[in-house]
Order: sequence, then structure tokens, then C-alpha cells
Amino acid sequence: MDFYSVVKFLHVVAATVWVGGGFALMLLAVRADRAGDTQGMLQVMRSVGELGNRLFMPASLATLLLGLVMCWFWVGFADVWIIIGLAGYAATFLIGTLVFKPTADRMSALIAREGVTPAVLDNGRRILKVARFDYAVMLVIVADMVLKPTPSDVPVLLAMAAVFGLGLWAAFDGLRPAAAAAA
Repeated sequence: MDFYSVVKFLHVVAATVWVGGGFALMLLAVRADRAGDTQGMLQVMRSVGELGNRLFMPASLATLLLGLVMCWFWVGFADVWIIIGLAGYAATFLIGTLVFKPTADRMSALIAREGVTPAVLDNGRRILKVARFDYAVMLVIVADMVLKPTPSDVPVLLAMAAVFGLGLWAAFDGLRPAAAAAA
């Protein structure tokens, strides 16, 4: 076995932990929300807060660093699929750092001060909407890493753009209040 194969294996393992773990938590939150299970929602929110810095951040950084090692030594940085992957990583990293972590911290503080309030649950639901976009981006990244599109792979690039657009719609169109969405 060569060194590239070891680095690639570790890259895939780190990505699986990062993407798969977060996706499982998102599904648990959606399930709890749809069932009206307040305690389930709170448990998922606590888990996101606890695992953010301990699991997801290190796994995402390992994914990036191992990917950069492969690019530096073997692949290069000029291919379209590398650029898409790096842009997608930057987007999900920023969402995690600027949206998920601070919102989870604020929600934890609010719960400690006031208990479970409708405002806390509404914030949790808003995070779920943003998570839909985050996972649309991650789906694009996974497809990008597997399919490795070139500029001539227009159908693949269009499909990836459609998934990205649907993720945006699911996150930001759905942020309207329920009454406005029903109208």
C-alpha cells in the first residue's frame, strides 16, 4: 500500500465522521420536531453543542488537512472539482462557525436562564433549516469528490448547482413565519 492510499483512506474516514454524524443528528432533530418531542429536540440541540468542538470541528479539519496533503503532493489545486470542494468546505465551515456554534451556545444559555421556551424551540427549528442548506452543500461536495467533474461535465455541474439551489431554498425560503408560508 502506498502513502497516498493511506492519506486518502484517512480523508474518507474523517469525512464520514463529519458528514455522517452531523446528518444523523439533523435527522434526529427533524424526527423529534415533527413528533412534537420537545425533550428530543433539546437533547439533539445539546448533542450538537457538545459534539461541535469535540467531534465535528476536528473531523472537518482532518478532512480538509488530509485533502490538502493529497492536493499538495499528488493532485494539485487547479482542477474544477478541487476548487468546488474547497469552496464547499469553506461554506460549511463558515456555517458551523458563524451560525451553528454561536446559536447553540446562545440557546444553551437561554435554556439555563429561562428554561425551555417557544423562542428556544423556534431557534432550534431555524437551525434545522440552515442545516438543510449545509447538508445540500455537503451532498454537492461528496458528489464532487466522487464524480470529479471537469468544465465539460455540464450535466453534472448543473445537477450540483440544482442541489445547491434547493438547499438555499429549503433554508432561506423556509425561514418565513409559518403563517406567511401557509398564505
